Amino acid sequence: MNLRNPVFLCSALGSALVIALANSAYAHHSGAAYDSRTEATITGTVTYYSFRNPHVYMELERKLENGTTVKTEVEAGAASVIGPLGFTRDALKVGDVVNIVGNPGRVNPEGLFLGRELYKSDGTYYPLNISSRPVDVDITESATSIAGTWFSPRTSFFGFLGGAREWQVTDKGRESMVTNGETPTPQKDCIPLGEPALLFYPVANVIEIFDDRVELHIDWLDSERVVWLDGRDHPPASETSLHGHSTGHFEGTALVVDSTNFSFNPIGFSTSLSSGTGKHLTERFEISADGKQMIYSGTMEDPEYLSAPVSWSGTWDYRPDMQPSNEMCDLETAQKFLDDEESP
Repeated sequence: MNLRNPVFLCSALGSALVIALANSAYAHHSGAAYDSRTEATITGTVTYYSFRNPHVYMELERKLENGTTVKTEVEAGAASVIGPLGFTRDALKVGDVVNIVGNPGRVNPEGLFLGRELYKSDGTYYPLNISSRPVDVDITESATSIAGTWFSPRTSFFGFLGGAREWQVTDKGRESMVTNGETPTPQKDCIPLGEPALLFYPVANVIEIFDDRVELHIDWLDSERVVWLDGRDHPPASETSLHGHSTGHFEGTALVVDSTNFSFNPIGFSTSLSSGTGKHLTERFEISADGKQMIYSGTMEDPEYLSAPVSWSGTWDYRPDMQPSNEMCDLETAQKFLDDEESP
């Protein structure tokens, strides 16, 4: 097996699917508040800036061609997502003059804007969206164990979600996909995607190893997992939780995990496919031969929503320099602009 290549490759999806996944998988609302067919550049002075999850917001004061002054609210990606791409907490401050490339609001084009690229007055570039070009980083260190900070690039994330086209789902699974496709994602309520999709989200994943457990700190909507190494059994099936109950053991430097006791999650397998209390995962975390990547693979089962087991494999990058956002999910921020999408 070639451990350097994931089974799911983003290049196989095609650019149209990547764009669709970028909009649906990442957004906590549908994005209907913005005119995605129109790209524009706005220039102004930052009068407000908020580095939060699941969105970063800023306000620009800018002068229009007719001489009037307006204030434009700019929505960017989550702190957890654009941080690893190069937009850090101190990248911006009130008083900075910036140029922002993106999409204007559908109903209020002068007052609302979806940012994709930001350029400061000295030409410095910062990404504002999950699909934005990242700031170049040169990593020379190699991992010797799975402990440390890892990053799942969007190719692995979109690749996993793209693979959902091949999954065999039950009638109930198909019903959930229709229902979820017609409503804003539950991430607006700070409910994250379920595992394993959660672990492919393009954010910092910090792994800590202790004598009796392994802790996974996933910088997305306050997600934490514990894998118990002390030989304990899973609890009774009636005891469920969002991230389930995990036990594991090491095979050399690779961690093998068995997870059950998940509660119902409307986006438990993907942005559209739910998972139920019968969900069962087997997972393997293994560093590549050169220590530059983690191979995250496994099999997922759920008799309610999947008519056959699904296997996956993808990679994370070793990023010892990366700092998690340490921002909790802010419910008010997550639900901002939902009313705008219901406007004609």
